[in-house]
Amino acid sequence: MTPRVLIAQFMHETNTFSKLKTTLDDYRRRWLIEGDEIVPRFKGTRNEVGGYIDQAAKFGWEPVYAVAANATPSGMLTRETWETIRDSIVGTARMAGKLDAVCLSLHGAMVTETEDDAEGALLEALRGVIGPDVPMVATLDLHANATLRMARNVNALVSFRTYPHIDGYDRAVQAAALVQEALEGRKTPRCLLSQPAMLEGADHGRTTQPGVMRDLLARADEYEKEPGINVVSIQVGFTWSDIPYTGPSIAVSYEPPAEVRAREIARSMIDEMWRRRDEMSADYRSVADGVSAARARRDEGDKVGPLVIADGTDNPGGGGYNDTTPVLQALLDAGIRNAAVGTIYDPGTVQQAMAAGVGAEIDVDLGGHTDETMGRPVRARALVKMLSDGVFRNDGPMNAGVESNMGPTAVLRIEGIDVVTISNRIQTTDLQVFLSQGIDPRAKDVLVVKSVQHFRAAYAPIAREIVLVDSGGICSPDISRLKFTKLRRPIWPLDGVNDPYAGTRPA
Repeated sequence: MTPRVLIAQFMHETNTFSKLKTTLDDYRRRWLIEGDEIVPRFKGTRNEVGGYIDQAAKFGWEPVYAVAANATPSGMLTRETWETIRDSIVGTARMAGKLDAVCLSLHGAMVTETEDDAEGALLEALRGVIGPDVPMVATLDLHANATLRMARNVNALVSFRTYPHIDGYDRAVQAAALVQEALEGRKTPRCLLSQPAMLEGADHGRTTQPGVMRDLLARADEYEKEPGINVVSIQVGFTWSDIPYTGPSIAVSYEPPAEVRAREIARSMIDEMWRRRDEMSADYRSVADGVSAARARRDEGDKVGPLVIADGTDNPGGGGYNDTTPVLQALLDAGIRNAAVGTIYDPGTVQQAMAAGVGAEIDVDLGGHTDETMGRPVRARALVKMLSDGVFRNDGPMNAGVESNMGPTAVLRIEGIDVVTISNRIQTTDLQVFLSQGIDPRAKDVLVVKSVQHFRAAYAPIAREIVLVDSGGICSPDISRLKFTKLRRPIWPLDGVNDPYAGTRPA
């Protein structure tokens, strides 16, 4: 008989320190797609859903599509948002009758008004519908705050192995292959999880240079070659989440005879992560340093392309408000020209520009509307250079082929700086953020991107230099600014912890 496999996506990276709740409209702004409409949206793309679509065809499954839901990171999901999408997935499973397997695309760091461990709750609810013996796998972002509840209810957690995340498709392929082996009776996978007393670890998962994360991934690759070991996943956690489970973890999918070995592997990986816990490669600099780099005379020798200033602490990919202004204001004050900013979230100013029309000059109070302690609005005279619907298709490498939507968008020129002003918050990960708006990023002397790491996949190849700045946004790397009330304690580096298993139970 043809295997019937439920396929669904429910993703959100929740910054519980954000004042902005996440609503159904936030999902609709990115994507909230039901049933068979998932296929034309994602077939041929390089994300997890595209991977599951291709593997269903390869293995001859009968896919049962529930929902594909993904919203830009922000604050907690409202109860309505959580229950609506959860019930859509669980309801599809219940109405489908007999299911032979479930393949999910999750993030692993979703928090709602009623659930600190939303993915664990979703997986538990699905397990209650499909029963204990139906294979169920989930891909996770490597910044997942994974939990024992998640691991208890799946046969494997298959996490991204790149940061920037350019391997979502590949992880779905890996997860689906394991499901196929289970359906053929060749494997009976189980999953365990170990989480140390660490809030941060493995250099936040950075893989663009040699270091602890790449070394851990190499070990995971070797472990997966051992008999009985299916998947070894490293989750480095998402720090900006005040829940008991925040922080790194190791998930191992194994065959029952290899359970002891799986526990040894998890402990070995945790021990190595702990030993190298102080290794951090992110070099956050001041906004003034970014401006100094922009002022520096360009070397026309081997240094070509734009200076890229990454406004990492206002990263919408981590829940940043996407409208802080210190970097833009500093560039204006310094008289920097031939620059472009991608992006500033300000739907009110976009509407003002649309009412005026292309070619008009308008007085703007741009950005700085969510929290003025992170930069007041930029008051300026702006030329409306372009207006659009803000929709583009990613070139990649990250999410190649996937449609993105910045909402109604205006390109405003302020004293020689082109500002892509948007109505939907979006992380700057793709060159199309500029190209789709008539801006050639390669021709600019300076680019400002609202991102902390993902931008590197597309922008590092064109940059003459990259400067990562701390502009004081909500995603600051200074964890002393974060007021945790639910986080398990003791925990490194907030407390005097000398043992990675202090207060925890190793796998």
